[in-house]
Amino acid sequence: MKKLPLCLVVVLTALLAVPAFAADHVIYNGVDLWRTVANGATYADFSKTPIPAGFFCNKSEPFTGRIGFKGVPVATNVPGKLEKTDTIVQRLDDAVFNKNGVAQTRLQVRSLNFQSIAPVQTACGQFIAKVNLDGEQPVTRMRIIRENAAGGRFLAPISVNIKISFTPVGRPATEPLEVRKIVRFPPLPNQRWESVPAQSGNKV
Repeated sequence: MKKLPLCLVVVLTALLAVPAFAADHVIYNGVDLWRTVANGATYADFSKTPIPAGFFCNKSEPFTGRIGFKGVPVATNVPGKLEKTDTIVQRLDDAVFNKNGVAQTRLQVRSLNFQSIAPVQTACGQFIAKVNLDGEQPVTRMRIIRENAAGGRFLAPISVNIKISFTPVGRPATEPLEVRKIVRFPPLPNQRWESVPAQSGNKV
């Protein structure tokens, strides 16, 4: 198995989330379902720390390209149960709003599934790249601001341990080709949330 050290520069952005919470002074712990749009804004950039020569095969040169990713729906026992959800984030604590309308909770990513929008071109042929979680996941904090009775905005930096796997197109793999990395997503500005009736649960 080929593994690269954790000096790889990976940029994954545009995790589009619209979590919805109970219309209460408390946001109860639970999960939020996120979708990633295949618009090229989610990508891995290898220009600064290339994949070394010989990674894909003996004749492959250092890979310095950029790989765009799209979300792959999470597999469930009931097909289509989560629709286009590719990322599941759990809120670990009940978040209680203070007198200023601010609440906090801890976050942990439970599932993340990306695939390259197009095959990766190399001297060794084409490869499909997939991104999944790798081992125990870090915990970060989410800050929730209530702006009115219907909802507000939130700030949610996310950290994940990921594995990027490369699978050859049209031929069997001789050995796993994997890159491992700790990735930190900065909080996206102006992310919105809205209150929904408690019985409705979460929606995307």
